[in-house]
Amino acid sequence: MVRLNPAERRTEPHRARCRDMLSARLVHMIEDHADELLRGLMDDLQSNPRTAAYHSLKREDLRARLHDVYRHLGGWLSEATEERVETVYGELGRKRHAEGIPLSEVVFALTLAKYHLRDFIRTRGLVDSAVELYQEQELHRLVGRFFDRAVFHTVRGYEQELRSQRKIAA
Repeated sequence: MVRLNPAERRTEPHRARCRDMLSARLVHMIEDHADELLRGLMDDLQSNPRTAAYHSLKREDLRARLHDVYRHLGGWLSEATEERVETVYGELGRKRHAEGIPLSEVVFALTLAKYHLRDFIRTRGLVDSAVELYQEQELHRLVGRFFDRAVFHTVRGYEQELRSQRKIAA
């Protein structure tokens, strides 16, 4: 292990490396605990009064969709292009419309997924320094940004499907 003197520890490149390592550690921890996160979210989705339409969905269908988010979080946060998010979540919106799930419940389901993830990050108690606190806050920001994009594209996909169905019916 390389030991740095106190002056070297205060340099921006060193702080950036520490932040990146912690971020990677947090993301890997989330990916490693995807099943645990998933169980809590699925239980919530299938019992919460705000997601009544999800109560009758097959757990395996829910599991497949949600597992991708938690298990591959690092990729979604760092590598997902706007086009990829649009493709995946636009399709989710179209699928949920076809299943007859109200848009408000679809949005709330994504919100619950974000809440469960943020609670997991917060309760793991990995913050022992100001740098780690900053990194946890940055991870929260990235998670929020990802879910904001996912909600937007899900709603757009839902609306596109709704317009298509209206044209067919006309």
